[in-house]
Amino acid sequence: MVKKVRHVLGISGGKDSAALAIYMRQKYPDLDIEYYTCDTGKELDETYALIDNLEGYLGKKIIKLKAAEESHIDPFDHFHKIYGGYLPSTNARWCTKKLKLEPFENFVGNDPVISYVGIRGDEDREGYISKKINIQSIFPFRKNIWSEDVVAKLLNNENLSALLELYDLNSESASKNNKTDRIIEIIGQPVSPRFNIQQKLNLLLELDTIKFNEAVFNWLKTTGYPLSKEASFPLIDNEDVLVRDDIFKLLRDSGVGVPAYYEKVAFEINGQSGEYARSRSGCYFCFFQQKIEWVWLYEQHPERFAQAMAYEKDGYTWNQEETLAELIQPERLKRIKEDYLKKSQRNAQSKSPYLLDSLFETESEGCAACFI
Repeated sequence: MVKKVRHVLGISGGKDSAALAIYMRQKYPDLDIEYYTCDTGKELDETYALIDNLEGYLGKKIIKLKAAEESHIDPFDHFHKIYGGYLPSTNARWCTKKLKLEPFENFVGNDPVISYVGIRGDEDREGYISKKINIQSIFPFRKNIWSEDVVAKLLNNENLSALLELYDLNSESASKNNKTDRIIEIIGQPVSPRFNIQQKLNLLLELDTIKFNEAVFNWLKTTGYPLSKEASFPLIDNEDVLVRDDIFKLLRDSGVGVPAYYEKVAFEINGQSGEYARSRSGCYFCFFQQKIEWVWLYEQHPERFAQAMAYEKDGYTWNQEETLAELIQPERLKRIKEDYLKKSQRNAQSKSPYLLDSLFETESEGCAACFI
């Protein structure tokens, strides 16, 4: 018996995954999407408020996945204890694996799954791609909705003639024009150090996004990817590209609202005014936070900061350079704000349209990366 393909969308508590849920509900209401979230037990209250608001908008339950459900303590604390007090870090991201990835992969099991990921059209990153062959990622906010593994296999030089057949440009029904000739030319040009896969992909998408998507879908039917089991796929006709401003508009216009930790808060230092906010969802003590975000936590959620500081013992700290106790010393706080203000001013002078994003590392660095 052929298993039904499941369509799933993870809610991290961040703006992008929430906006994607709204977008999919608005544009593809007939898709039976399962919404889920992985609860670490260490989220800010605003994250849980967002999930409640989303459930009201979607009219559908967001499934709560929780690692170590049998434990009497929060999932993070459970594994923190198992790891002997060792805090997660860039080199040992056990929190991502144990609290996010494993609960998700247990949730989908071996079923064929289409996983929708909220990476925006103005981001240059791929996000989480499962190594399980039954899970296929789709990116509705980008011009290229396909994952890099799919693109790499399809545009491999061994597939030049097959790709031309998938486009079906030589059929009698295919219209012959300059664009058709150019597509044929691009398809026939082998990938090389001077013409890489990304360049080839971009050209084909610019020439005809829908035609490219149709070719990919037809190719997928010959593979073991989950979409090979679907007779059709509505996102083939999708030419939308959503950027940061679109995300905030979706959240506000829907009534779901923007999580409060994204709203910039004013501060003053040396007689100058600045603004700070959180750049990511996820645990309040995420080790990927920038120094100014730790300051934000200290000043906006002092009780959470104190809880984060309590984990620092036996030589384990959230930051390699300093402890949280050192970070909140008056002179150090002042220096962090001064440095941040200088960065803000430089970005303002460069007229960056995405000031907040440019001041922080991308959200892909956090454990919410798996489900943004």
